[in-house]
Amino acid sequence: MLPMLQSEVVTKRGWATEDEILDYFAIGQCTPGIIFVNTATFVGYKRKGVIGAIAATLGSIFPSVIIVMIIAAVLNNFAELPIVQHAFGAIRVVVGVLIVNAVIGMWKKSVVDKLCVAIVVVAFILSAIFELSPLWIVLGAALFGVALPVLKGVREK
Repeated sequence: MLPMLQSEVVTKRGWATEDEILDYFAIGQCTPGIIFVNTATFVGYKRKGVIGAIAATLGSIFPSVIIVMIIAAVLNNFAELPIVQHAFGAIRVVVGVLIVNAVIGMWKKSVVDKLCVAIVVVAFILSAIFELSPLWIVLGAALFGVALPVLKGVREK
């Protein structure tokens, strides 16, 4: 959903810039709920305030709820069929590709120097090896980003 949201919001509609959508993704990751819904809510708020946020949230939730309810009602009868199992296997692969595509796009916009690469490596290690919550990783990166200019200023004096 994130690549589709980025395409729709940035490229097609011009409701947000690339940098804004990356910020929304980051904030959406560490706020409770689904990142897609959180990001849509931020975009809705930016465009039309509280009413826009409510409309964007409802607009991003209801289609999924309806589709999941229909699939759940039908799937119970067919979940064990080999063709359904194969279909879901293929869907998982495509979802993985879409996630990798979103990561590559975000990488190109965000990782611009050696310091950024170091932050990515540390964040990956904290997440993958130590299983630290994304909330703490994002908050730590934010604090580091705030402290960095202060540290650079001290070093330059």
